[in-house]
Amino acid sequence: MVDICGEEDDFATHGLRAFNHIFQDIVRPVRSGALRAQPGKEGKVTVLVGGGSGHYPTFCGFVGPGFADAVVMGGIFASPSIQAVATIGRLAHRGGGIVMGFGNYAGDNLNFGIAAERLRAEGIDTRIVVTTDDVASAPSDTPERRRGVAGDIIVFKIMGAAADEGYDIDAVEAVSRKANDHTRSFGIAFDGCALPGAPEKIFTVAEGRMALGLGIHGEPGIEERDIAAPAEIAAELYQRVMAERPPEARRLAVLLNGAGATATEELFVLWNELEVLFERDGLTLVAPLVGSYATSLDMYGCSLTITWLDQELERFWRAPVNSPALCRHAVEGDWVPASRQSVAELPVHYERAETADAARAGQCIARAMALLSRTMQEHEAMLGRIDAIAGDGDHGQGMARGARAAARGARRAADEGAGARTVMEAAADAWGDRAGGTSGALWGEALFAFSTLLDDRSSLSAATVRQGMIKAARRVRQIGKAEPGDKTLVDALAPFVSALEEARPEAETIAASWNKAVARAHEGAEATKAFAARRGRAKTHGNHSLGHPDPGALSFALAMEALAALMDDLA
Repeated sequence: MVDICGEEDDFATHGLRAFNHIFQDIVRPVRSGALRAQPGKEGKVTVLVGGGSGHYPTFCGFVGPGFADAVVMGGIFASPSIQAVATIGRLAHRGGGIVMGFGNYAGDNLNFGIAAERLRAEGIDTRIVVTTDDVASAPSDTPERRRGVAGDIIVFKIMGAAADEGYDIDAVEAVSRKANDHTRSFGIAFDGCALPGAPEKIFTVAEGRMALGLGIHGEPGIEERDIAAPAEIAAELYQRVMAERPPEARRLAVLLNGAGATATEELFVLWNELEVLFERDGLTLVAPLVGSYATSLDMYGCSLTITWLDQELERFWRAPVNSPALCRHAVEGDWVPASRQSVAELPVHYERAETADAARAGQCIARAMALLSRTMQEHEAMLGRIDAIAGDGDHGQGMARGARAAARGARRAADEGAGARTVMEAAADAWGDRAGGTSGALWGEALFAFSTLLDDRSSLSAATVRQGMIKAARRVRQIGKAEPGDKTLVDALAPFVSALEEARPEAETIAASWNKAVARAHEGAEATKAFAARRGRAKTHGNHSLGHPDPGALSFALAMEALAALMDDLA
């Protein structure tokens, strides 16, 4: 929902006003639009683009050298008026005629069309290029009926570059039409968008479902399906767009576009899957784009746009551009798929265990890390919910991610025949590297401190485990600066370690001592319900966490409980 709205009737106007103020080094304001701050040279073809608001950075973000000369904007999802189009056309005209670019919608066709007639009547040669890239909106044998969606970015970029290079109006029109003819898009949505001030969304998508082929104003799609994994979503987008690829097309401009509420990081995840498909089919990408370029207010979804490039289209797609939406130097070279790139990393060398007992100790550490990984995965959602009460909700995810990495690192080292110290060091580094955040640093350093009491020559003893836990606890408190009562993992760690220190090895097994320590850890975690956080991100939320345990303390207690299963193997 659009929460920062004000008077809904003024939403688009106020947005355009702010846009012109913010980007005044690139644009200058006119009523209902913007012009280049530095006009193109006298006699050049003027590129005028536009359409409804609510799609930022489409369309006003396209103004600037290498892109459009001017933009005209209507209300939310509404065409600009005839008067606005004609007026801005007159202001932007540099003597070489005007080429207008907009999406294929009834209101835009009507208003831009009549404005073009008026300009022609005044002696200004005015041409129209309508984008029709959405394959979901009409069959391939009637492309003129298709909507213009995110393909606007590529088509208008090529149009602007051609005009800036000095093409005359016939040539600009021709290359722009060719770009449109070579461009296809297909989109999906996971949730709808709401108009400013409206209490409900224009449309909704059922929980766990995705709508295929929606338009950028919420126009109905062609079907609904269950939300799929990223690889399946990528394959669906790819198949829909590539179904119309000319057989000879090998070089492509590609845009993976967010619909408004989609995080760029989500698009990056999807891009990883698309890369595989492009490489599989032996296609060459030229200056691909990933980001939110043609949005629909707060719609949650994405689209894939592909333009098949010939030499002329590629030259203009690579050309330099300076606009609010896209700013880059001339693009040199071709895209190299991830599989052909080398990532600089230090080689990993594992010291092999010097004895069979040491190798078994390494295997024991690897089993311990696997237990931690399964436990954190099992409790990931619950720990995240607790953390969200007064934190950022990522504790469960971070612990699960760190433990998985530690388990993988430990298993690799153990399978190479490493002893206890080397395996534990591998687990420590992997946990700290992958988990991130405070808990990642604390657990990584705790495991590393534990490893300093181990070696690659000996078996794993109960005494070593006790001393390792004590040393790990000291390291956590040293770097975390937390004390019991601060509502952190120390509230479970401190009583756990105290119980191990109080144990009498001559009177009870490590398994018995460990189980008593686990009970103390759970008591400590439970006691944090009565505390207000004084450390970490939760401290800024004061008493919000009262009545709930600290997720770090609880995850520690659960981790130690899981490791109890290994204690009977220790002497």
